[in-house]
Amino acid sequence: MTGKDWPWALLAGVFFGVGLTVSGMTDPHRVRAFLDVARWDPTLVFVMGGAILAHAPVVWLLRRRGRALRGPLHLPAARSVDARLVGGALLFGVGWGLSGYCPGPAVISLLSLSGGAFLFVAAMLIGSRLAARFDRPDA
Repeated sequence: MTGKDWPWALLAGVFFGVGLTVSGMTDPHRVRAFLDVARWDPTLVFVMGGAILAHAPVVWLLRRRGRALRGPLHLPAARSVDARLVGGALLFGVGWGLSGYCPGPAVISLLSLSGGAFLFVAAMLIGSRLAARFDRPDA
């Protein structure tokens, strides 16, 4: 990101944060109710569906174009399902289910001064550092 790109990044982050808040994704009780089969709250299905409907055409257009709006298009190179991917998905799912937070909404929830959000973000940062440390080829 260049020095003149930060206003666009800030605007995108604010827009994303407002969307997460309005949709209820920052409410851990709503998220846990979505994951609880005994008292299932389907409202987040509509949030996720709306996100997919908004994002899919953009990805399709960018793939056809072959580059992003302001530079190269970076897409994942790996196409296979391996133990690292499955382990990461399981860890993410367990963390999401137990806490009611995923990374984006947790960061936005820091503004509410929620102790749970602070604990989750701290654990997420520690986990990211550990993952980066053990993911090095020389580790």
